Amino acid sequence: MLVLLLQLQDGIAVVALSLLNPTTALTVLVLICLLGVWRLISMMDAMLAVGRARTWRRPGPLATFAALALVVVVVHAAGASLAWSAYQAGSDIFVGDPGPDGIKPGASLAPGEHPGASSAPRPTPETAESRVTVLLTGIDSSETRNHALTDTLLVVSADPVSGKVAMVSFPRDIARFELTNGKTFRGKINSLMSYADRNPDEFPEGGLVALTRELGNLLGIPIHYYASVDLAGFARMIDRVDGVTINNTTAINDAAYGGWTDGRPVGFSLGVGLHTLDGQEALAFVRSRHGSSDFARARRQQQLLIALQRKLIDPTMLPNLPGILLDASDTVRTDFPVDGLSGIVDLASRVDDDANIERVVLDTPYSNHPPTSSTGGTYILKLDLAKVQELSVALFGDDSRYYVAPVSSSSPLPSAP
Repeated sequence: MLVLLLQLQDGIAVVALSLLNPTTALTVLVLICLLGVWRLISMMDAMLAVGRARTWRRPGPLATFAALALVVVVVHAAGASLAWSAYQAGSDIFVGDPGPDGIKPGASLAPGEHPGASSAPRPTPETAESRVTVLLTGIDSSETRNHALTDTLLVVSADPVSGKVAMVSFPRDIARFELTNGKTFRGKINSLMSYADRNPDEFPEGGLVALTRELGNLLGIPIHYYASVDLAGFARMIDRVDGVTINNTTAINDAAYGGWTDGRPVGFSLGVGLHTLDGQEALAFVRSRHGSSDFARARRQQQLLIALQRKLIDPTMLPNLPGILLDASDTVRTDFPVDGLSGIVDLASRVDDDANIERVVLDTPYSNHPPTSSTGGTYILKLDLAKVQELSVALFGDDSRYYVAPVSSSSPLPSAP
């Protein structure tokens, strides 16, 4: 109980992440059940020892025992239900390593997520102190599309030693970039995953693995894991925590926005200042590009992600934990190792938004607009690789593949003849 209370002081995220380990959740479930049975037996033994047999014929003691027994059953049933929900969520969210058939095991995939993956080796952190890098993809699928688009491409890299985190967003209109096989991908970067899944002869490893490899190659840092988030489920999770508060720095007035799914009229507007957004409004906040750019939209995605993280660590969210776990199991899929959650919890407790999180969007000067005549009128962005390489070294230091160790200014004196 003391351990649980100490965890609760750190917030709901610590409790949730601890329970998302299926082994931990099952252990907690068994302990809760055994504790409940032990308490019932102890209560019954106490009644027999103190009141003897005639006590059971009196209505008062019997009613007291029944009431206490009901309380024990209800409390332990609630705890067992939470542990079971956590077990199911952890089994769904953490899909594990690819199987021999190339499909990741576990529960059904999230809407819009592609099953492509292979058993080819993936880069992994060398030690517990090594940098950990994750690709967060926001899958935006709808009935009007014949494929899902990765409309959020956010690389999150954490250094456990310094406690610093870098967030780098790739605008979805980046195109005509070189792949690791030496070829040039002509389409936009947010279609790469779907293209790779449809062309297994070119990308036998599957869409998600190909996407993580290519983005890591461009950014100069190996991406170890991915986390795929369905945007519709993301909205449900925000509703579950009663909305998130953001500080909007640029007014949005998108009269044509029609992404509502709850019957709201077309259009979305948001003034400058603090706002608490529900799930649908949060989705509009990260989807709308009217009056701004895809770069501003990417910054809002980063902002919303941090706002949700703050809400999740609020201890008042604890009663919503079963529902949050349910929403997460329908929303998130990741190949992050479940036994690495303790390290993430420790790192998250040391990260301060202002001091330790560096947020970057690959807009100017890291990308530019080529002349319209050279793109056939299609709006695209091309990365300035030299600028991206400088950014990579600035963010990741000698972990970047672009890092070049400085040459020592001192050199040994020539020996005397």
